[in-house]
Amino acid sequence: MSLSKQLYILITIIFFMIFMGNFIISVQNTKEYLVSESVTKAQDTATSLGLTLQGLMKNKNDSEIDSTIKAVSNRGFYKEIRLEDIGFTFSDVQLMEKSKDTDDLYWKITNVHIDAKYGELSSSAEDLNLANELSTLENETQDAFGEQEEIVDTVYLLAASPNLKENDPISINFTASKEGQTVQSNVEFIYTRVLAQDTREVKFDTVPQWFINMIPIDLDETQSEISDGWKTTATLYVSANPGVAYEKLYEQAKGAILYALIAFLISIVFTIVFLQFILKPLRDIEKLAHKISNGHFETIKKLPWTKELRSVSLAMNDMSGKIEGMIQKLNINLEKMSEKLSTDELTGLSIKQTFETDMKNMFIGKETGYILSVKVDNLQNFAKENDSNTVDNFLKDFSKILNGCDKSAMAYRFFGSEFALIVKNCNHEQVSTIIKKLQNDLDLFGEKVHKSNVAHIGASVFNPYGTTQGILERANEAFETAKQVGPNEACIRDDEDAAKDMQQWKELVFDIIEHKNFNVDYVSDACTLDAQNKLVMQEAFTQAQDKQGNNIPIGTFISIAEKYDKIIDFDKAVVKKVINHILTSKITHDISINLSLESIANIEFRHWLAHEIRLHHTIAPQLVFSVTSYGVAKNVEQFKMFIEMIHNVESKIIIKRFETKFIPLNTINEFNLDYIRLARDYTMGVSKDNTKYGFIESMQDLAVLLNIKVFAENVKEDSDVKIIKELGLYGTSR
Repeated sequence: MSLSKQLYILITIIFFMIFMGNFIISVQNTKEYLVSESVTKAQDTATSLGLTLQGLMKNKNDSEIDSTIKAVSNRGFYKEIRLEDIGFTFSDVQLMEKSKDTDDLYWKITNVHIDAKYGELSSSAEDLNLANELSTLENETQDAFGEQEEIVDTVYLLAASPNLKENDPISINFTASKEGQTVQSNVEFIYTRVLAQDTREVKFDTVPQWFINMIPIDLDETQSEISDGWKTTATLYVSANPGVAYEKLYEQAKGAILYALIAFLISIVFTIVFLQFILKPLRDIEKLAHKISNGHFETIKKLPWTKELRSVSLAMNDMSGKIEGMIQKLNINLEKMSEKLSTDELTGLSIKQTFETDMKNMFIGKETGYILSVKVDNLQNFAKENDSNTVDNFLKDFSKILNGCDKSAMAYRFFGSEFALIVKNCNHEQVSTIIKKLQNDLDLFGEKVHKSNVAHIGASVFNPYGTTQGILERANEAFETAKQVGPNEACIRDDEDAAKDMQQWKELVFDIIEHKNFNVDYVSDACTLDAQNKLVMQEAFTQAQDKQGNNIPIGTFISIAEKYDKIIDFDKAVVKKVINHILTSKITHDISINLSLESIANIEFRHWLAHEIRLHHTIAPQLVFSVTSYGVAKNVEQFKMFIEMIHNVESKIIIKRFETKFIPLNTINEFNLDYIRLARDYTMGVSKDNTKYGFIESMQDLAVLLNIKVFAENVKEDSDVKIIKELGLYGTSR
């Protein structure tokens, strides 16, 4: 995860923690305030409503009591308004109204009693006596005037038993008498102290239920006592409706969340802008680190103003400069050792291995020219007759003659008295002129060293569809002919003895490619250098036969395919066979595939290859595409484009037969290579050659700095393998 993402997450967490803390505190404070306000308002209502109801309590069944309570409750601010009697009370009038045995309200009620399970029944003695006295007085007065007797209503109070519950039935017995008639009667009341009640739902439509469930609001019930003089007759209970508090609290919470969200988005935008500015130096440092890893040793020009980042940038610049200096020093040492390895110490001419490499490159490049085989005549006798310094000077002067015969000629010393020349891009007349000049120089040189017969020359035309060995044999045959002619003589062979004529070659190559009549074999290319020698790479080697079943030289086959534009079809077929082999055989190691320069440079082929690899993306890291160092040198820009495409599809690149003469060491970092396979001339006999040892050691150090794995090719001797393991190369083939 990137640093910017980590900072975004951290800032978000901190913001969320701060917001949640403030939000919880804010909601809690608002909730407490709303609760306090609602309870206070409910208490005020209970007090004022109690005073209003006090004048109506003479008749507790007065319908105006219920109307007054409902009128107040309809405002919506209250959950419940409830008027409760001081106890359960009833009167003589109520008994007479409820009894079936009394036909009017002029009966005298006595002996009112209930079962003890309901509780204890009592009446106010004072009030009752006073009422009786007043009743007696009024009766006497009414009798005097002949008026009707007024009803005296006695009120009874039930001290309920704990077992008596709300709405339980109560049976009351009493004696009723009138005009000498007495009856025993029984009535039933429903026990309740509630005189009037009105209840509202708690939830409001604007507040979701989850919010109510998440934030419980408990409002205490308030009360007010209603008195009749010095005696409390009823209690009024008022419960505030929490829905009002919920509605206000919900609006406040929504506003807080909306504000926090807007503030968060604004802060994130500012944070992103700020971090982009702050982290830009880190991205520059990261880019520099990647460039250093890929061998591009640049520096950060614009240093950041932040102290810590500035110090890191300066350190990275210093490290880049030091590594670049180390690589330059390694390159210089490698170039010196490479030059020493590829030239003859005495004469300064290139050695036979270089000649073979140059011949391969001529085949690849389909070049023209002549190959000259030059051998000093009777050098052994000359050495016997002269001291070593004279012989050495003779060979040095002789080499200068070969090296300076023509600017198009490259001279090589194989060993002892055997030399060779490659003359590129010349015809028979041009090579004849060069040979005549060379003969004249040899005659003059012979006079100088008192040796009439210095050397003989055999020349053979270069056959781009032949082999190095075959061309050398024809040059040697021409040399033998020259020996028979006379001193310092030369012979040129222009016959191109090919096994098949060009039309036959064309038909054969077309048939093989179109019908895919070729095999792909896999030879061990490299093994890891651990004790188990685990196989890490094999090379896909193609082999085709003619109609007689004879193997065709693959170099000749490739040359013909390139000549007639069939090489791309051939490379496609090889790639498909390799992919199928990996899938069907469940190969786990890498497979290297040789590609021609024409295929690499072809845009259509590159697109096809990328598509094919993506179709089999699971094995993409196992596909290693191989190009010779000579091929890279011929078209560097196309090769760079090819590398980029291969890495985009997660496959790999290897340069095989690596030689510093084709790819300067100071340019390796431009390619972003995965592997390098050294030419066998560098690794063969390393245990006996200190120069090769030093070259491989320096090459390995350079490769480690550039994150490239190095292979050794065709190492035969156990002593050589041991040295290569000690030097830490990634792998070797034997």
